[in-house]
Amino acid sequence: MSNTNLQEVDSTGSAFTTGKFLTFMLSDECYGVEVLKIREIIRTQKITPVPQMPVHVKGVINLRGKVIPVVDLRVKFNLVAEEATERTCIIVVDVDGGQGVNTLLGLVVDAVEEVLNISDSEVEPSPDFGTHLSTECCLGIAKVKEGVKTLLDIEKVVSSELAGELASF
Repeated sequence: MSNTNLQEVDSTGSAFTTGKFLTFMLSDECYGVEVLKIREIIRTQKITPVPQMPVHVKGVINLRGKVIPVVDLRVKFNLVAEEATERTCIIVVDVDGGQGVNTLLGLVVDAVEEVLNISDSEVEPSPDFGTHLSTECCLGIAKVKEGVKTLLDIEKVVSSELAGELASF
């Protein structure tokens, strides 16, 4: 098996992912995103608001001449808003914007932790919370280092932004 991320299906037909994940904090919870989706991590900078955007869309930034929409994951996940700290940063992800076009999108997170190599033996399918919506963005739950980390399907997390709300950028 190579070091790239592989999507596999277990005996129950549930999809899960193994490979390298960048982990980050939102509130007191830890999440992971596939490293191959990460373009770069930057310090928080001035975000220019854009009128009539959803509350979780903070606005846009200018990253080396390219205008990039920025989403506050804390707000998108309905977590209590907090002031930015010195550890708050923006993770720039490269996601499929549809029709074979990739889109850069900034994600505001509380803190970046580390890159973990997660094996299939450490990943369990997302638990059923009685609703389809609660787990549709979750690839699985990784059991690592005495805790759990929620592995996100970042393209599903930002699908509403890619579908139209930010299409003009």
